[in-house]
Amino acid sequence: SFELPSDSFKHLGWCDIEELGVRGNQLRCPRVREGPSEEELFFRKEEHTLKKRKQVTDTEKWEKRLQENWENCAELNLSFQDLGDLYQVENFKRILRRLIRVEKLWLVDNSLTDLSAIRLPRCRELNVNKNHFTSFKQLPKIPQIQHLSLAENNITTLSGISDFRHTPLESLILKRNPCEFQERYRQLVFSSLPNLKMLDGIPKLPEDCSPPDVRLFYRMCTIL
Repeated sequence: SFELPSDSFKHLGWCDIEELGVRGNQLRCPRVREGPSEEELFFRKEEHTLKKRKQVTDTEKWEKRLQENWENCAELNLSFQDLGDLYQVENFKRILRRLIRVEKLWLVDNSLTDLSAIRLPRCRELNVNKNHFTSFKQLPKIPQIQHLSLAENNITTLSGISDFRHTPLESLILKRNPCEFQERYRQLVFSSLPNLKMLDGIPKLPEDCSPPDVRLFYRMCTIL
């Protein structure tokens, strides 16, 4: 076996490549996942892939911050990077706190459990499918949200869903969450979110906003 010429760059972030002028807001799907630790690389016998660390000056730190330019990102896809891992989460949350103008954000399949300390003031579309959220309370603050996708998480109850009552939320996807099997699931969601127009890809139906006396009928068991 032999090493490819690109082997020494496989754990290098784009900001660390010399003489590269690309900025974060120019990348739709940037890799932000941190590479393995020095100790892990040693045991893998891959020390040669680690860029030699040098003392970073304040000027270089500021240049890197300008190059990342997360503040001006409008659309960003950080999916499939396992960013909820303990080794990744500090850098990941640092980036999230800088996304003050992001409008569309995809964080699919990242083992995320709690982003409640994060605020995304302009986010209109958020996709956090295939993560480990168990409650609506663990989601970031998203006051301008219009489209929210939470498929394939572990949300067991609808507790906390009313926090989105005063947002412009129009479309919500909760497929393949335990709460989907709750009795009168659709009626409960639409009664909590009167502005909602679509749930799990299905538009709001007349029976989703049935009056109280009709709802009682759905609790009855009819044996044919």
